[in-house]
Amino acid sequence: MIRRLLPAFLLLAAVTACLVYFSLAASYQGFSNQVILDFPKGTSTQGMADELAEAGVIRFAWQFLLLRALRPTARLEAGEYLFSHADTPRNIFTRIARGDVFFYELVVPEGSNMFDIATSLARFDFLKPADFLNAARKPALIHDLAPHAPTLEGYLFPSTYRITRATTEQQLCVMMTAQFRKHWRDLEGSRPPDASVNDTVTLASMVEKETAVPDERRIVASVYDNRLRKGMTLDCDPTTIYAALLQDRYRGAIYRSDLNSDSAYNTYRHAGLPPGPIANPGLASLKAALTPAETDYFYFVAKADGSGGHHFSRTIEEHNLAVQKYRRATSRQPDPPTAPPPSRHGSKRTKR
Repeated sequence: MIRRLLPAFLLLAAVTACLVYFSLAASYQGFSNQVILDFPKGTSTQGMADELAEAGVIRFAWQFLLLRALRPTARLEAGEYLFSHADTPRNIFTRIARGDVFFYELVVPEGSNMFDIATSLARFDFLKPADFLNAARKPALIHDLAPHAPTLEGYLFPSTYRITRATTEQQLCVMMTAQFRKHWRDLEGSRPPDASVNDTVTLASMVEKETAVPDERRIVASVYDNRLRKGMTLDCDPTTIYAALLQDRYRGAIYRSDLNSDSAYNTYRHAGLPPGPIANPGLASLKAALTPAETDYFYFVAKADGSGGHHFSRTIEEHNLAVQKYRRATSRQPDPPTAPPPSRHGSKRTKR
């Protein structure tokens, strides 16, 4: 009897094995909209299998458990995973074993300050803007390179960062300062051996905020360099704005009280560079700060043609004429229906 049934049992086992094999290699999608599953650290294989099956990522939980039995040494990585299309249980298991976690993108534009970055973090429910600012105000991450840096401002390098739910505010600061270090090393051949990191980055941040025109960066840097050599105040509007931001009183424009502020960042009241950067400059502005153009300009004022460019002057008389021209041109322009947002590069005040 057993001998007669044995072929049938073997055939059944072979058929079952084939079905199981094809089941693990067959694509399946039991969801209509994309699925994001978060597996916290410590989640068991059974827990992952149940969540995958319940979300319709795999047809049966046992498929994932079987793959685990077939690959006992694989390490299943915790994290957040995005599933957007039909896939096989085998590929799903491989993705989790590989740690192919879902990344969020954080874009930090050139010229952003730490307050801008904190605001951009509000769209992520796993990062707190206030905690980021607390981390950014502690300069320990950069003190070996810039011992006089008052905060991490200037060293949170503008770039696109991939973050996960496991990323903390402190880790984000580490990522951003690591990017700065990389680019600073790349500039080693073009920077003077005695260049102060903090002074260079501070000047670069002012250049970044003053002009968005690439060809002007080295010229703007030369204006500030010339004024520093003469002991003149820098009269940089963005530094005055930053002083107001630090005191939580910036109102979208520069007021007389801002110009009269005793803040060390107010370059209308204090000669020399401010204590530290006022924003996070990009690579081009860092290069401009390291190698200013050779000019005899001491003043500049915005052009009224909407180009974002500036008129540069050698003397106060020439500068005053440029200011008058700018004011005549802007006074003829109709008022916009609504007030525009504050310029990233400061107000339209004149350098004097």
